[in-house]
Amino acid sequence: MKSPQVIGMKAFIMFCVVSIIFLCLIGRDLFKIESVSERIAITYQYHFVLVPEELDNEYWQLVQKGAADAAAVHQVYLEYLGPKQADLDDHLKTIDMAIAGHVDGIMTQGLDAKKYKPLFQKARKKGIDIVTVDTDAEGSKRQVYVGTDNYYSGFIAGQALIADTKGEQYVGIVTGRLDAIHQQLRVKGFQDAVSSEKRIHILGIEESAITKSGASSAAYQLLNDHEKLTAFYGTSALDGVGIIQATTQYRSSDEFYVLAFDTLPDTIKALEEGKINAVVVQHPYEMGYQAVESLVRLQKGEKEETLQHTETSVVRQKDLPLNQTERPQGLQP
Repeated sequence: MKSPQVIGMKAFIMFCVVSIIFLCLIGRDLFKIESVSERIAITYQYHFVLVPEELDNEYWQLVQKGAADAAAVHQVYLEYLGPKQADLDDHLKTIDMAIAGHVDGIMTQGLDAKKYKPLFQKARKKGIDIVTVDTDAEGSKRQVYVGTDNYYSGFIAGQALIADTKGEQYVGIVTGRLDAIHQQLRVKGFQDAVSSEKRIHILGIEESAITKSGASSAAYQLLNDHEKLTAFYGTSALDGVGIIQATTQYRSSDEFYVLAFDTLPDTIKALEEGKINAVVVQHPYEMGYQAVESLVRLQKGEKEETLQHTETSVVRQKDLPLNQTERPQGLQP
């Protein structure tokens, strides 16, 4: 029979062995973590964040694709963070979190210059560069705007309606958000373009809240309020498809001229089928790519053009197919 002293000694030795093995494993894990951190530091030169209006929006996913491709070229660690659905407060909170995270650069939609200005000032004091994408926030302390000239895009939409129609036209406008500056500019440009055409009459404007169901409801409202409607103009990405959902059920969709915005798959399918007559084409992929390149140049201390307007055009069925991810320009690896 073994003495208590012997049993105690064996237990102590076992404890020591287990402790040594445990410490070795912890040390190995710490070494791994340190190695990963070192690899990240070596692999990426900059840390940028793209804050979209809403994460799951197909339009913003195209912006993210362009930004990701540019990030791969320029050794940028890119994060895509923002609200699930359009919400200005959540949008601002996400930007504030990115600032607190001491990132190198932020790309975001400039929805409200007054509300963004304090955040952008805070970012600049910390050496964080700011580029607005798709929608500008002039006077907000952002350094560069990359995206559509939204007034111009609305103006060429109005020109398209003039060119494509004859006789009296009664137009209903469906817009993403009544309080969003880029939507307001698209409406204003359209109004100015058709103002000299006495045969074109704008009967009303309704908000879609940047959803397909919202656009359909807005179009129904316009149809119910204005029996004379012959044409629709949708100013945000999901408006076109929402409009034709309403017109198809209300009357034959062939009776209406529909002018939509952005080349999302459902919109292009409707254009192919003749349910949508024309589409204002932005280049979200190019916006994302160019925004990352602008941040890279700002980080290098290079002087950047404040306004960098990407291409905008109107396409019709005859212009299909389109390639939205062509990249004929930009910095090379």
